Amino acid sequence: MRKLFKRLHLWLSLPFGLIILTTCLTGALLVFEQELTQLAFPSRYTVRQVRAEKLPLQTLVDRAAMTLPDSVSITGVTIPSDPKRPYTLGLSKPRKAGLLIDPYTGEIKGRSDRTPFYSVVFRLHRWLLDNMKPAGEGIFWGRIIVGTSTLLFIFVLISGLVIWWPRKLKDLRKQLRISLHHGRHRLFYGLHAVGGVYVSLLLLIAALTGLTWSFEWYRTGFYGLFGVSVEKKGKDAPAKGGGKPEARADKDKPADKRPEGQAPRGEGRERERKRKDKPKAPKTYLLWDQVYREVATRSNAYHEINISEDEARGMLGSLNSAGNNQAADTYHFDAETGAITKVKLYKDAKLEKTFKGWIYTVHTGAWGGFVTRLLAFLAALFGASLPLTGYYLFIKRKLAQRRKKAKKA
Repeated sequence: MRKLFKRLHLWLSLPFGLIILTTCLTGALLVFEQELTQLAFPSRYTVRQVRAEKLPLQTLVDRAAMTLPDSVSITGVTIPSDPKRPYTLGLSKPRKAGLLIDPYTGEIKGRSDRTPFYSVVFRLHRWLLDNMKPAGEGIFWGRIIVGTSTLLFIFVLISGLVIWWPRKLKDLRKQLRISLHHGRHRLFYGLHAVGGVYVSLLLLIAALTGLTWSFEWYRTGFYGLFGVSVEKKGKDAPAKGGGKPEARADKDKPADKRPEGQAPRGEGRERERKRKDKPKAPKTYLLWDQVYREVATRSNAYHEINISEDEARGMLGSLNSAGNNQAADTYHFDAETGAITKVKLYKDAKLEKTFKGWIYTVHTGAWGGFVTRLLAFLAALFGASLPLTGYYLFIKRKLAQRRKKAKKA
């Protein structure tokens, strides 16, 4: 049995080792993305001077809107509890874009979007730099390759534990030591075998939770183990018969014989007029100050408050929610008066509403604050070294076998 696991461990690791290395290394870099980004751009993420009074949100939104192109609008605001941090104004595009603004002076500090470096790191981690298809059908091959490699990584870790496990329990203590004074080969073997044992639990947790973003069948099964059903997005669900509904709806329409890119007469001017007339912020932004004050008085546990068109979210963080880093209390407000009309507290939410946040929090190691994030970082970093030490041991063994055969000849 041990011999079978050795072969499985070897032949699964060799072809997918570099992908596992890439996934683990980029995962380690992403653990402290926010801190490293703020360290790289300190002036962008801190205000120049903390003053007694902040400018009204209406003023901040109006000033920021003047700097935006006609096609971009403000969708919401994020207000941190730290008075030294700027506000973040959410933008309609690109996805997850934001504008940092000093709440005391109205100075635009810069963009809160993911930096180009971390954009590459994230795309490597999730999709191996695979891009969206021209038809907008989503990312496929990169997601499949990363998901398959992660799935095989689970078998590699389990087979590694089986190979390492001592034949006698009395030898367990000896097996947990890494030899530092018996040459490079023994050191690399210890780092690979024993070091892999030390981080195997954290790596297995990261792999098992990470697969929920790779395969729908796995996500459905994983959620089902905890009694949670997966919500299917209607707009993303393929229509009956395959393909896009709108594509088939237009199938029987006469072909458009205009040159490519040329709009029907008058349509271009109408589209331009509508684009210019589009409001730069939700009409409820005039009430955001009132909503913020009301939500802030409900609890002092919020590390930030997010306000959008018709709701506000008080973010609790992992330390105030028994570990869920995505935990939030939700407040719906009246679009005319700003009065709170409905409250959904996180403590009252069902598991199916919080489970996705739990998966993300556990996957990133954020459930226990800085300490568990540091452990997740070190485990991912060490996980990236396992293919390297494994390749080293494999090549050394092959070279030794070749020399042995040469001597016999």
